[in-house]
Amino acid sequence: MENQNTRLKDLVFIALMTAILCILAPLSVPIGPIPLSLATFVVYIMAYVLGWKRGSAAVLLYLLIGIVGIPVFSNYGAGLQKVVGPTGGYLVSYILLVCITGFVCEKVKCAYIPSILAMICSTLILYMIGSAWLAFSNHMTFGAAIAAGMLPFIPGDLIKIAIASVLGKQLHERLNKAGIQIYG
Repeated sequence: MENQNTRLKDLVFIALMTAILCILAPLSVPIGPIPLSLATFVVYIMAYVLGWKRGSAAVLLYLLIGIVGIPVFSNYGAGLQKVVGPTGGYLVSYILLVCITGFVCEKVKCAYIPSILAMICSTLILYMIGSAWLAFSNHMTFGAAIAAGMLPFIPGDLIKIAIASVLGKQLHERLNKAGIQIYG
């Protein structure tokens, strides 16, 4: 019975975090070829709350929901063309973002400095993969893609990381105190 309850709890939290991502990610501000959205912020929080395995499942579910045509991507976009289009590298990199950050959060029990460093490193990986795909899909130089798909987002992402580090740790601790331990 315990194992069945654990699986049900995991599924509920994966579905809940996926729903939050589906609601907040479409809210975006277009600033060039890559829009500014809350998606990375939600993925950071997912890493704290779900860890890397369940967080990956939530991001994959989000991507599948968008691919099948539900408008959950930035600017209410949807479909496979969005994932293979100019922003596709960023979307797919959410999986790496939640894996790296979630893995570190699990290992260090959400300690601030390692978790923040994990978010920064995984965001840099997201920028590199996303910018490479943007350059390829839009026939741009990599430098132009960095200028369009990374540089304008650094200040906002640093703010998201700072807020997520505090909020994510608090959510994780409060869930544990309430007896709703997802990991560690």
